[in-house]
Amino acid sequence: MEPAIHTPPRRTAPTGEAGAVFVAFLLLGLTAFGGPIAHIGYFREAFVRRRGWLDEATFAQLLAVCQFLPGPASSQLGLAIGLLRAGWKGAVAAFAGFTLPSALLMFVLALLAPRLGAAGAVLVHGLKLVAVAVVASGTLGMARQLTPDAPRLAIAALAAALVLWLPVPSMQLVVIGGSAVLGLALCRQVRAPAAVAFPVRYGLRTGAVLFAACLLGLAAALLLPASPSASIGGLFAAFYRAGALVFGGGHVVLPLLQQATVDPGWIEPPVFLAGYGAAQAVPGPMFTLAAFLGAAALPDAPAAGAAAALAGIFLPGFALLLAVLPAWSRLVRGRHAGPAMAGVNAAVVGLLAAALYDPVWTTGVAGPVDAAIALAGFALLTFARLPPLAVVAGCLAATALATWLA
Repeated sequence: MEPAIHTPPRRTAPTGEAGAVFVAFLLLGLTAFGGPIAHIGYFREAFVRRRGWLDEATFAQLLAVCQFLPGPASSQLGLAIGLLRAGWKGAVAAFAGFTLPSALLMFVLALLAPRLGAAGAVLVHGLKLVAVAVVASGTLGMARQLTPDAPRLAIAALAAALVLWLPVPSMQLVVIGGSAVLGLALCRQVRAPAAVAFPVRYGLRTGAVLFAACLLGLAAALLLPASPSASIGGLFAAFYRAGALVFGGGHVVLPLLQQATVDPGWIEPPVFLAGYGAAQAVPGPMFTLAAFLGAAALPDAPAAGAAAALAGIFLPGFALLLAVLPAWSRLVRGRHAGPAMAGVNAAVVGLLAAALYDPVWTTGVAGPVDAAIALAGFALLTFARLPPLAVVAGCLAATALATWLA
């Protein structure tokens, strides 16, 4: 397949107001349940079909960019739509509108959870079982999409085995890099998306500065010494690492956040899984789980902890997206881009499968009743295709009933 001919970006003026962008994304931030895949459907309906802010081809290409890069794919897509509609102010407005509702809900939950007593214990346990169901469903769905053949399935299995065998944060980075190399050797038939030029109002120089800043931030976050107690700087660095290294967004961030917050002892595993389960019940991006974790890790300054975690997890993906947009049509012309990303995406499935076992299953399921509730939630999500909010409610009700009957 021949790559598309590169054409320079058209630097046209934005055609909308940032205020209108904020209102449109705020409506979605209040109502867009269902996770990253569902968000893409909401965006297409809102901005391609109803408002006509961009055409189908541009939307599809923006989606390809966001899925190709690390970071929160649906939030990156929203940022890009805001950028093309109303410039830099539109990008900020899109992010704020889509993110604030769920971030505030997760922050409030982190403040209330320790004060709920026995009811809070039941809530936490039920949310851990929700996490089992959701991660299992997400793992299966991603495996179907990202490991459709034997070579990619083998890469996924190897990735899972390595991170379970040596569960240290650096192993995930090694696995992602090694999987890209394996992809070059085993996935030669995979092709990157066709090239396209986006009408952004800045050029390659600005993109290069943003890319360099993103890499410097990652280097600093990786080199920061580990600390037994959480701090604002430590939270920002830990969440920056997660945001910079997560491919696929959504549920895939779970193992990275677990290693960032649970392994150093900043957050207990039950609290972590309760926050992850709660994230399924709120609209908007799943990455706002960072607000819950940041507040829980820094109880003496929860607002600062939540803000540091949110900034850290979103910043690298956004900087990388903005860096790549003016150079996208050149980057994907290389014949190695598709195979390398195929290998990375397969490794993502392995990382998520490993996280499903430890800590999600090992921490959340304490006996046969718990297993039955979690498996029922998985079936309702995967086969009955019930909305995540309904599954959350069902798992919580079943957990409360089982606790009362015990």
